[in-house]
Amino acid sequence: MQIKFLGTGGYYPNESRHTMSVLIPERGIMFDAGTSTFRATPHLKSDELQIFLSHSHLDHIVGLTCLLVPMLAGDLKKVSVIGEAKTLKAVQEHLFHPSIFPIHPDFNYLELKQDMKLKYGGVVKHVQLKNHPNGSTGYRINLPELSIAYITDTVCDGTYQEFIQGVDLLIHESNFPDSLKEWAVKTGHSCTSEVVQLAKKASVKKLVLVHRDPVLEVDIKQETKQAQSIFPETIFAEDGLSLEFKDGSFQ
Repeated sequence: MQIKFLGTGGYYPNESRHTMSVLIPERGIMFDAGTSTFRATPHLKSDELQIFLSHSHLDHIVGLTCLLVPMLAGDLKKVSVIGEAKTLKAVQEHLFHPSIFPIHPDFNYLELKQDMKLKYGGVVKHVQLKNHPNGSTGYRINLPELSIAYITDTVCDGTYQEFIQGVDLLIHESNFPDSLKEWAVKTGHSCTSEVVQLAKKASVKKLVLVHRDPVLEVDIKQETKQAQSIFPETIFAEDGLSLEFKDGSFQ
């Protein structure tokens, strides 16, 4: 099974990173719909797509507009947009307000429920993350083959350790380096070392760090080295990264 990182940045796209979207092509599952969403369709192994939104900030939803053409062309037969009621309301009333985007794609909007069952097997769980303006939602998808947790736009405070405990893959934001801890708290984001330490405590198998601030010029190689000194199974994702999970491990 492949996990494709379409976009790995936050706030706005820059020359190297589009904003967040992570795709599981074989299952037609995607986390968030950032500016990188235009990359999704060629990788899909299904003509149906389920998109789990963490929240309604623009860098996580604007890519929904990119799906209009593949839907009209018949490349996508069905798109389900899943999230909290307030998130779906913001998408419908604001992103697709007629004065902003005049054609509303024929999405299937589904309010998030605990232990949602997936079409091809597996269960979706969620947790509320309150340390971000207007909050966000963290996801855990337990598939027959593997488990994946997706946590973004929150201060890494350890309150959700039990939720991510033992997952095969933790995808977690690391918007700021450790030197900008004060800004992380102010803006509702996480710093690298605290995320890595949490992953170690939660006994996750692999940690992928995402949602980098596009303004920062940070030495990712050095930051990766520091992170791996705490938890060796840590990598920083770049746009286009593909992970293959086979026979119980990442290839």
